[in-house]
Amino acid sequence: PDRPAPTAVSADAQSRAEAASRADRSARESSPPISPSASPSVSPSTASASPTPTKTVTAKPKPKPKKTTKPTPAWVDPMPGASVTSCYGQRWGTLHAGIDLALPSGTPIRAAAAGTVTQAGDAADGYGNSVFVDHGNGYLTHYAHQSRIAVTVGEKVKAGQVIGYEGATGDATGPHLHFEVHQGMWNQIDPAPFMRARGVDLGC
Repeated sequence: PDRPAPTAVSADAQSRAEAASRADRSARESSPPISPSASPSVSPSTASASPTPTKTVTAKPKPKPKKTTKPTPAWVDPMPGASVTSCYGQRWGTLHAGIDLALPSGTPIRAAAAGTVTQAGDAADGYGNSVFVDHGNGYLTHYAHQSRIAVTVGEKVKAGQVIGYEGATGDATGPHLHFEVHQGMWNQIDPAPFMRARGVDLGC
């Protein structure tokens, strides 16, 4: 039998090779390009696996200012705000041995300084209801014409303590406090300079 011509076999093999080459190139060209994998984006909410806890700052309360109580002066006005109706000195031919201080009847009368009550009651000689306080330094104070007495003999009193109430007992033309300072019992001195030297102005 006759053998096929070599040229025909060669041509057929070349055609198959070219077809295979085209098919291989076509498959490679149609495949989508593989892009490098990008790092996955991380949402802000999951960026940190263990978020730092927020510290709550609690404002410390401001310390309350301490109430400071001013100490009571050693000597005080026996009837603050009163009007002066008569000062120490000669009056109607006799010595007016104290200062008269007037406010409405019943106004509290206060001890001018700390001391001990030595008399409390009618002092006679026109003074009416009176209180005497011995301050232990050679001086006494006398509070006359009271409507009511609020202390007793022997009682210890503080400066500013209420010892009675203004009135018009004894020889008085109207309610007032007759205030005297004694340097030794019944040795009256002018209360104005004495009290002024101790920080109290009685208005005379």
